[in-house]
Amino acid sequence: MSLEQRALRDCLGRFASGVTVVTTGDGSAVHGVTVSSFTSVSLSPPLVLVSLDRRSRSCDRLRERSAFGINVLAADQRDLALLFAGRADVPAPDIRWEGDPTAARLAGAVAHFTCVPWASYDGGDHVLYVGEVVRFEALDGEPLVFSAGVLGEFHRPSDGAAWTGSLDGPAHGWAADFGALAATSRHV
Repeated sequence: MSLEQRALRDCLGRFASGVTVVTTGDGSAVHGVTVSSFTSVSLSPPLVLVSLDRRSRSCDRLRERSAFGINVLAADQRDLALLFAGRADVPAPDIRWEGDPTAARLAGAVAHFTCVPWASYDGGDHVLYVGEVVRFEALDGEPLVFSAGVLGEFHRPSDGAAWTGSLDGPAHGWAADFGALAATSRHV
């Protein structure tokens, strides 16, 4: 990796993201890979996107399967994130799978999406896979987050309201003007 690529990667790493394990199965085994490049694309139809390194075995597996799962890891699943990222120096935790083996769900994940392939796109050294969400489930718990090369926890404000008392919050500031803005805006 060149110095410029390393600098770009470090800069991109300043954006905090959740941590997922994307799973596929072939009837005899479940395979997974840690992915932080995950995003929602559309609510209608329900679409999500994951980005996989095109050199990875998981990239080929996803291309060949009729379904895949996306597990949003909980804050206490750091070892699973490292294991599925290929870190051989991490002791293998006890992995418990639930649900459909073609889109296996990791027990303890805070959310799970079962997807069928919608489209794939060339993304340079990655392939962008868009999946249509056919099932989903959200569970209690805090997500595992990744930023600047570190896995950690997301800490919510103790009162649960990040904007309480803010004059710039959704109820008073920027979001309060959306209705008026939408009424006067023209879409070209």
